Amino acid sequence: MSALTVVPIYGASWRGLLEVAPPESAHLDDQHRRQFAERFGDLGTALPQRLDAWSVERPATSPFAWSPRRARRSLGNAALRRLVAGSPSVREAVEDVITDRLLSAAAGLARPGTLAHWLSSLAAPTRAIVIGEAATWATSLVELSQALEAPWHPAPADAYYAIAGARTSLRAAREIIVTGPTRVVVRVRAGSPGRSAGAGLRADLAIDALAHPHGELAGRLVGVWPEAGLALAVEGTLEDARAGARHLLRAARRACATAPLSVVAA
Repeated sequence: MSALTVVPIYGASWRGLLEVAPPESAHLDDQHRRQFAERFGDLGTALPQRLDAWSVERPATSPFAWSPRRARRSLGNAALRRLVAGSPSVREAVEDVITDRLLSAAAGLARPGTLAHWLSSLAAPTRAIVIGEAATWATSLVELSQALEAPWHPAPADAYYAIAGARTSLRAAREIIVTGPTRVVVRVRAGSPGRSAGAGLRADLAIDALAHPHGELAGRLVGVWPEAGLALAVEGTLEDARAGARHLLRAARRACATAPLSVVAA
């Protein structure tokens, strides 16, 4: 397993972290996927569950509920895609993204619990807070991307992978994809990295590879904490991907152990 690299964001260290990557990509083959699915299948979860780096780093303590801070990533990422497509400003890009969600809700296309449904329930003052939070997030992404010299594009979406027969799906967060010299995945997080940040990065590395049509591991998986001014990275090796898979399995076991008895299969 490779060591965790830590550098300050912006400047030469940040650019070098993204541009110097292993020249050859590793892959997860069908056997890796099958073994992974078998281990999750042995847990016998009765209800569907979704795991991600956050569930690896910190066990869930309360049910998910939308808030301006929780909505800012989804809206800010979509705003970055609009900016790359030609939107003239961050503020306009965010407002256009929110308008699209509201139109979806007005047309009856937004299911309860979705971001669009929640946005449609907000009063104007709260919606203004949402716009401000999303604009701050999108601005951080713009500033990070402006420091890049290698080709990049906004991630079209997070990486999702459903584990066959295990009633479990995985999600890897990603904001920016650097495409040269090898693929590097960048995710952005709020606050400061904790002790288990490396475990979360390795979990994202494994999920991203599982979701890739050819099982290709990213040359590096880079996590950025703009508020702390730090970037952490793990190499795209099979050893790190296996470590990420083990972290996800432990998170699933922990979730089963803390679930109500009626939720966990005998």
